Amino acid sequence: MSLGFGIVGCGMIADFHARAIAETNGVQLVGCASQSIQSAESFANRHDCQCFATLDQFLADERIHAVAICSPSGAHLEPAIAAAAAGKHVVVEKPLEVTLERCDRIIETCRQAGVVLSTIFQSRFYESSQLLKKAIDQGRFGTLALADAYVKWFRTQEYYDSGAWRGTWQLDGGGALMNQAIHNIDLLCWFMGPVQSLTAKVATLAHERIEVEDTAVASLEFANGALGSIEATTAAYPGSLKRIEVYGSQGSAVIEDESIVNWQFAESDDNDQRIIESLANKNVTGGGASDPAAIGHAAHARQYADIAGAIQSGQAPLVDGPEARRSVEVVLAIYKASRSGATVTLPL
Repeated sequence: MSLGFGIVGCGMIADFHARAIAETNGVQLVGCASQSIQSAESFANRHDCQCFATLDQFLADERIHAVAICSPSGAHLEPAIAAAAAGKHVVVEKPLEVTLERCDRIIETCRQAGVVLSTIFQSRFYESSQLLKKAIDQGRFGTLALADAYVKWFRTQEYYDSGAWRGTWQLDGGGALMNQAIHNIDLLCWFMGPVQSLTAKVATLAHERIEVEDTAVASLEFANGALGSIEATTAAYPGSLKRIEVYGSQGSAVIEDESIVNWQFAESDDNDQRIIESLANKNVTGGGASDPAAIGHAAHARQYADIAGAIQSGQAPLVDGPEARRSVEVVLAIYKASRSGATVTLPL
């Protein structure tokens, strides 16, 4: 049976979801709904699906088995709960929500309803990310010592002015960390495990009329004893590819989006040279570094295949609710550390 998906919220990111769904076997896009009927009608015309006038009508359609929520970050809770209550599986564009309380309500509602919950962190589905995670799990790095995440992007003032929700605590949930760097923060937690404590400083330096930060730095201690750092900004013209570095007593690796730019181990194996050669220049877009629309949807499609498999098998998807919650908790801990000037211990 084909899984029918519906999309709530028809802004820019919804187009990437629609393209990914179209390329996923056994999945089809049935319909869409939005607070703006004009936006929904335009989206429906672009992607050949049904436009619903209200969320209630949308959720009542039995052809829709799962709902992808693409509304602003701080407006994920209400449609997620409504979808779960209607028996629909729930896919949420990152972040899961903007407070831990709202994240927990989504997670618990989906658990009680017995529906699959997943959050879109497509960077986990890059081949580079998968290979790095595998090498860590195999112990190839020896003792993990240092892991760093860098997101030095550029967003114009016009970007923030383009939507009333952008740059607000209520609906954006934060700035360079919560909106942009959260992809790399998710990867960092996936690679290294839980963050145990951190210190941080955030600032708004290059943009006007926003409540949130455009620049942030944090120093981390992981539960496994390794140290790390996060640097994030939307004020770095013209913008660079997001980057993660992992170092250990027996190995080093650096990835920039889909590319592996450093891959060295004390004990090499037969695949290392192939990995270096095939993934050295893997990036095909700007990775969103200066243009939020300059991303591909191939990794979204791979994540949708994972989600569809979880729905059909009853197993958890790679990025379930608790997994998605971790990056939100780290971001909120950074904000807390910046406000207090003190070391913050996790969990919050």
